[in-house]
Amino acid sequence: MSDDPQDTAESAGPDGGAPTADRTGRDDVVLEAVGLTKHFPLRGIRAKGAVHAVDGIDVALRSGQVVALVGESGSGKSTVARVLARLYPQTEGRILLHGEDVTAKRGRAFRRYARRVQMIFQDPFASLNPIHTVRYTLTRSLRIHKKGLRGQRLEDALRGLLERVQLNPDRFIDKFPHELSGGQRQRVAIARALAADPEVLLADEPISMLDVSIRIGILNLLQDLRDRLGIAILYITHDIASARYFADRTYVMYAGRPVETGDSESVTQTPAHPYTQLLVRSAPDPEQLVSAERTGGRGEPPNMVNPPEGCRFAPRCPFATDVCRTVTPPLLEIGRGRQVACWGYATQVPGALDLVPSTADLPELGDAAVPVTVVDTAAASTTTTPEVTR
Repeated sequence: MSDDPQDTAESAGPDGGAPTADRTGRDDVVLEAVGLTKHFPLRGIRAKGAVHAVDGIDVALRSGQVVALVGESGSGKSTVARVLARLYPQTEGRILLHGEDVTAKRGRAFRRYARRVQMIFQDPFASLNPIHTVRYTLTRSLRIHKKGLRGQRLEDALRGLLERVQLNPDRFIDKFPHELSGGQRQRVAIARALAADPEVLLADEPISMLDVSIRIGILNLLQDLRDRLGIAILYITHDIASARYFADRTYVMYAGRPVETGDSESVTQTPAHPYTQLLVRSAPDPEQLVSAERTGGRGEPPNMVNPPEGCRFAPRCPFATDVCRTVTPPLLEIGRGRQVACWGYATQVPGALDLVPSTADLPELGDAAVPVTVVDTAAASTTTTPEVTR
């Protein structure tokens, strides 16, 4: 996969078993979550219930592709990444690495899994130990994941890691974190993750703590790693504009659930779900101040200890009807690779009307709706579906 000297790592199964799929297959699913759910029980003598951080998300990460999870704070994005990294155990659902269930929690099994799935944290100021140099930080990571590296081979590997993240080894290898800029710290954090020669990078808002002027450099670096090494990347962000620039596919999350998925260009340029439209319209506009009238959104995210029934965006949605508040919409297929969890498209998706009462008053999206196409897999053609009269 790479010409770096650290490419001598073993390729084991999810918990250290036999080698699995070839890493060079760009269309192969490397890491997959199926029905992933994470609830955090409330603590305290009188505390009851749990925080519904994530409620049933399916996401697949493929070699050489970037998948973005987009949403406001508290939508469950970072929780998904931490569960995939095995920092939290899932409440329900499955995690599959090359199609095999992942059960590693600690010890050697967790270390073998961590060699293949690495995480880049949001804050480069906190993710690096301030009392250790770059040399020490990267050496420790190499020795954990690459047994037997000593002497010149270790030195070559250290220099190779820094060069891979576009840092001059002669200048930065003996620096302390406080001597580096925010962007340089994040590059060192990325180099530390690459020391394991991973197949998957889980990037939890890797640019949100950085100056605007250097964010594009970090995204370009991750994009280059994706293209050169074929690494699968999960990109967590609240900035939907950067998702369009960086990601191949985008999942929009709200209150622990996915509300829209699709290729990044379609999701960001022709958003289908009212919440995605809210995110897009909420982007700063120097010509017009943000207002409730411009965004169409009012209110706040729900209490995740007692989330509302039905669509969780319904209390804030200008189109919501009673069925939105009582029946949870599934992800409806509105185009090739595009799905949206909104009853406003039910009349145009075959079989969707069977999921609601026949007397249900469905929301009318009007000009906010996007065209729906149905993929006829049997005929391998795409046709526009006429609206169904109810």
